[in-house]
Order: sequence, then C-alpha cells, then structure tokens
Amino acid sequence: MGEFWYTVGKGKGECGMANKKLKTLLLAEYLQQETDENDPKTVQQMIDYLARQGITAERKSVYDDLHLLEQMGMDIQTVKAKHFGYYLGSRTFQLAELKLLTDVVQASAFLTGKKSMELIGKLATLTSRRQAGQLKRQVYVMNRLRTVNETVYYTVDALHSAISRGRKVAFRYFDWTVDGERAFRRNGEDYEVSPVALCVDRQYYLVTYSRQTGFRHYRVDRMTQLRVLETCREEPEEHFDLGEYVKTIFDMFSGETATVRLRMEKSLLNAAMDRFGPEAHRVDTGDGWFELWAPVEVGPTFFGWLFQFGRQAELLEPEAVRQAFARHGRQALAQYEEGCPAEQENG
Repeated sequence: MGEFWYTVGKGKGECGMANKKLKTLLLAEYLQQETDENDPKTVQQMIDYLARQGITAERKSVYDDLHLLEQMGMDIQTVKAKHFGYYLGSRTFQLAELKLLTDVVQASAFLTGKKSMELIGKLATLTSRRQAGQLKRQVYVMNRLRTVNETVYYTVDALHSAISRGRKVAFRYFDWTVDGERAFRRNGEDYEVSPVALCVDRQYYLVTYSRQTGFRHYRVDRMTQLRVLETCREEPEEHFDLGEYVKTIFDMFSGETATVRLRMEKSLLNAAMDRFGPEAHRVDTGDGWFELWAPVEVGPTFFGWLFQFGRQAELLEPEAVRQAFARHGRQALAQYEEGCPAEQENG
C-alpha cells in the first residue's frame, strides 16, 4: 500500500511539473501570437487564456512565468495604463520586414500561386495574429504569368544542396509544344551535369560546367525528376565570374558593348534611371528633354527597350549603333508591311 501511494504521489508530482512547463510554453505562444506593441495583454487575460486551455493559474505564477521567459531571452515589454499590459517586443522579423518578404514572394514568377500563398501563410506565423492580418490584407494575387511546375520549390532546394556538397545532378529536360505538352530533349534521357550556381531573374536558372562544353545554363522550371548524385562535380579550371555569365543569360541576344548617347523627354527620366542607374551621366538640355551617356549591350534587347518610347527618345550616337537600330526597326516594320495595301492619301 505504501509503495502504491508513493507511486501515485510521484505521478501527481510529475503531472504537476508537466502542467507547469506546459503553462509556461502556452504563455510564450500567447505572447507570440496575440500581443504586439498596439495590443498588449493583461495578466488576467493570460489567466483566462490558460483556463480555456484547461490550466488553472494564479497571478503570482503568471508573473513568475513572465520573469522566466524574460530570462530565456524573450523581449517582454510592459505598458503602464489603467492595468499593466505585456507584449512581445523584438521578434526575429519586424512587421516591415515581413511585409517586404511577402512582397518578394508575391513577385516571384518562379513560384506557383499555391506555393506563394503557402509561404505567405508561414510568414504570417512569425508575428502576432493581429499583424498577420495586415500581411494577408496586402496580398494581391496578380493575374500574370507564373510557373506551372509545382516542384520548382523543391528542385531549387535540392540544387542548393548539390552545389554546397560539390555533387553532380541528373534530370530530364523538356520544351513546351504548341499544344502545351512537354517534349523531352534527348528522347527523355537524363542530363548529367555539374552544378556551379543558381541565379534568378523572374525564373531560376542553373549554371553548369563541363570540360567538354564549358559553361551552360538550364531553366529550373523545365527540369523534372532531378536527383543529386554521389559523383563529385567537375570544377571549373579558371576563375568563374558569375556576374559576367549572368549577363549572357539575361541578355542572350546582346552584341558588343558600346557607350551610347541618348536624347529623351524628361517624362522618361525614371525609366532611364531604372535601366542605367543614377551613375549614368545626364545633362538637362533645358527644352523639356535631357541627354544621357551610358554603356549598353548593343543588340535586340536594348533596341526593344528603346523602341517602346517611339518619338520620345532618340539614339544620337555612335553612328554605327544608330544605323544598327534603324535597320532593326526597318526589319521589324517590313514584317507587317509585306502584303498590306498601300495607304491612300486623304483628299
């Protein structure tokens, strides 16, 4: 009998200790989810919350738990009003930072709409419930092109792992058909490559290296069935400048570099700054226009950017680039003029 009562007594003690630990954890969760600088909570509100969780607490024990949580590193702030209130001050991410991260996720074309909303939901758990509502209210799912490959998120993670471990990867690679079907290259056989780096500009690209073919790149959203191999990757023999290589990916039709002189309406100043940065030399000509000197990659990408402004912008020099731009425009126009009836003059 004595042993029985001892066992029960020990069990009650363990149960009491477990409840005490649970109470402390529940208070930490409550502060994390339900409080912020604009919504502090009183000790009585905390007691009521614990009661809803099936735990009875006294004011003194709640004060003790708050002190313990402070010792453990939680930044618990006190507000003196009609009643003392408490809230969690510093967090891993402040609300402004979470809003910025939410915008980045929202703007990522390489994430599906479903994955974007899932990540934003996870970001919302890093702040109070009230502030999380602000994050969700700012989310607007734009009607624009997004990847349809749901596995991109996990493929990128696996590629990061392979790069950090210095391992080769294998995957199948496809192109889209007119019917929206996948047409696998190499008759569906695997590509086996040495990953060097990942870069992103609307979409993720994997940069690879081989002694036979040199550097190449692949769209990550067009990979399937990626596997990280145990084979060590081939290392580039020379120093690899990722920044320079990225330029060839995102401006693949570029030619030689030249410093151009442009004349543009002042209404296009923001567009010019976005394209060339504040370091580009500019002169206000005083007639509602400005001139600008900037280095560019001469080719269709630059010509297409300039062409969108029509008569609001003019490429002044070098003369060779000006003539190349004119030829580019004539070739594009000819495609629409062939076979069209001549316009009749009025009158």
